[in-house]
Amino acid sequence: MNVHNNARLTPKGREDMVRTVLEGRLTNAAAARNFNTTPKTVAKWLDRFKAQGVVGLRDRSSKPLSSPSQISLATADAVEALRRQRRTQEHIAGELGISKATVSRVLQRRGLSLLSAIEPQPPRPRYEREKPGEIIHIDIKKLGRFNAIGHRITGDRRSQSNNRGVGWEFAHIAIDDHSRVATAAIFPDERKKSAVAFLRSAVAYFKSLGVTVDRVMTDTEAATNPSPSPKPASGSASNTSAPNPTRPRPTARPSALSKPPCANGPMPQPSTTQSSGARHSRHGCTATIGIGRMLASARTRPSADSA
Repeated sequence: MNVHNNARLTPKGREDMVRTVLEGRLTNAAAARNFNTTPKTVAKWLDRFKAQGVVGLRDRSSKPLSSPSQISLATADAVEALRRQRRTQEHIAGELGISKATVSRVLQRRGLSLLSAIEPQPPRPRYEREKPGEIIHIDIKKLGRFNAIGHRITGDRRSQSNNRGVGWEFAHIAIDDHSRVATAAIFPDERKKSAVAFLRSAVAYFKSLGVTVDRVMTDTEAATNPSPSPKPASGSASNTSAPNPTRPRPTARPSALSKPPCANGPMPQPSTTQSSGARHSRHGCTATIGIGRMLASARTRPSADSA
């Protein structure tokens, strides 16, 4: 049952209140005091019950039966047609002779407030590996330690600062791309020694399930692959999967002269930006590293702790 927040009586409570009055047990004033309402409200529900029965005790919609000042359907369709021509709200209001607020309400109801809603959005790229173990995803989550029960349970904030400086724990997680089977372990840090130890345990876990790990995708390459990757040659496949090409962002604020004229006419059509292709930048990218290369690098190079 959907009852609004300010309702003092539910339909069941209104029925109990009305029946106490009809059966002569309470007067309108006494029933109002007993049910924490007013005598006028008691009389209202009593009249509705006499006219319609129990159905009359339900909530009614507050929507008016008619709205003479509401914008016509033809005008709303004209607003939508001009908007699909990439006209601004000011231009639509001036051409149709209505207020900008009315144009804004019509566009909001029809989902055209933003110009991006006019253009069809490209589907998001999705992929799934063909077999288990082809790629596993590894990530590390930093978690704070606690040496006592927190204030959210005890309600005592006086000693909440005593937990500071206790330290951190790092949850290392590996998920198979195809089957979504996962394994996790807690380590004291996220350095090379812990990362390689978790990688070995993850590979052993998937091997116990009959899965051979081929490659690893991770954004913690500094810990799992200490040796720098060679710079890929132009036209060759990169060892790093770059994000999807996006439109280039301006590095400076465009001047007022470079803005398209949209006050006296339709806005220009969006220009088609050619994708620049996959960028071979190592910053902000997710590395896909062969499992053999990672473990071999860990064996041949000394760790930072031993150095």
